[in-house]
Amino acid sequence: MANARKFNVGLVQMRMGPDPEANFASAMGHVREAARLGANVVCLPELFRAQYFCQREDIRLFDLAEPIPGPSTQKLAEVAREARVAVVASLFERRAPGLYHNTAVTLNADGAIAGVYRKMHIPDDPLYYEKFYFAPGDLGFQAVDTAFGRVGTLVCWDQWYPEAARLTALKGAEVLFYPTAIGWHPAEKADFGAAQYDAWQTIQRSHAIANGIYVAAVNRVGHEHGDVLRNRAPGVGLEFWGGSFLADPFGRILAKASHDVEEILLGEIDLALIEDTRRNWPFLRDRRIDAYGPITQRYLDPVHAWEKDGDPK
Repeated sequence: MANARKFNVGLVQMRMGPDPEANFASAMGHVREAARLGANVVCLPELFRAQYFCQREDIRLFDLAEPIPGPSTQKLAEVAREARVAVVASLFERRAPGLYHNTAVTLNADGAIAGVYRKMHIPDDPLYYEKFYFAPGDLGFQAVDTAFGRVGTLVCWDQWYPEAARLTALKGAEVLFYPTAIGWHPAEKADFGAAQYDAWQTIQRSHAIANGIYVAAVNRVGHEHGDVLRNRAPGVGLEFWGGSFLADPFGRILAKASHDVEEILLGEIDLALIEDTRRNWPFLRDRRIDAYGPITQRYLDPVHAWEKDGDPK
């Protein structure tokens, strides 16, 4: 094969408590353990420093944000250098007074920041009030080189958009990471829970197939009330469904976590398999890039033919 290079990824599925510093320490322990188990690139869940605080709109919670570079990236860099791994970490970024982003940072094994991605698609759903906290990303879709391979990162709600996966793959990503915080509304779980998880996994497997790359979804677990330093959100909270997984370019699930416990998943990224899959399924070759201009429109309104008197034909 033209490319026989391989490297290992570690997906950290973890639960978060009310103390951000305790969560950070736990995450650093998981990174070290993933490295000990053989991971070269380690990904943490979305906004891992705190419980998922977007369950309510509270202006005081902007105090959780920090600059990039900043205290967290400094500590992450130390662990990356110590463990000799690249790290993908999702942080609440304070860019300027009153301007905040949901941001994923990729640090190389020498501790240097290899890339910064700001979440592009921002949801606003019951208990997912992210538009209150985060401005949409403005750095575009990216893939960056680490000491082990070229990786792309998107964040949670981004995982439902094939355009985002395609553009990141076209930047040369060999594996696409999705740090995630997604779960069930407890009242809906019995009726819709299985279908929701299946749809979530299916759409991401489809990104792997359509682009001929590896896809890694890294979720949190646990029932959370957005409890940050004992300041809980009202209501019944969210049950984060875990189920982190790694899919290969054929869409096959190579590793999958449970729905309710912390785990570190390990998986191999085989560049020869990307090459072989794309040779047999040459989707990138056969794309009709001359015909896709309308994709940039919000919606393609139907064109109606009208009679002169104003009545449609």
